[in-house]
Amino acid sequence: MDLPISALYTGILGLWVLLLGLRVSMRRHAAGVSLGDGGDAALHAAIRAHGNAVETIPLALLMLGLAESIGTPAWLLHLFGLCLVAGRLAHGMHFVLGRKDVTLRAVGMSLTILVTGIMGIGLVGHGLIGSF
Repeated sequence: MDLPISALYTGILGLWVLLLGLRVSMRRHAAGVSLGDGGDAALHAAIRAHGNAVETIPLALLMLGLAESIGTPAWLLHLFGLCLVAGRLAHGMHFVLGRKDVTLRAVGMSLTILVTGIMGIGLVGHGLIGSF
């Protein structure tokens, strides 16, 4: 089965996770820390930015792929995908920019939770209707 919309957003977010991971590696090298954060605040922030992305993106992409596979309209899949990308970029940029203000982080998490929640409700509904 071909899932081009899911492939697009998986590729974009995969590259974002890769960049966040590279930031962790570069900061580890600069700080001389191989495990943990060594008390380095910038390394800790980089680890959390990467970690949060890895914690939230896979489930959302799985849900996007399932939604695409059951025939969700393309415009809605793109809306979900764009909101997810915007949310994850906003959240990660909070850490990349070293912001004290949590606006970007809050917007990012809100978009991620909203999209994941809507897709989850839709998938549960589809599963319940389709299983009877």
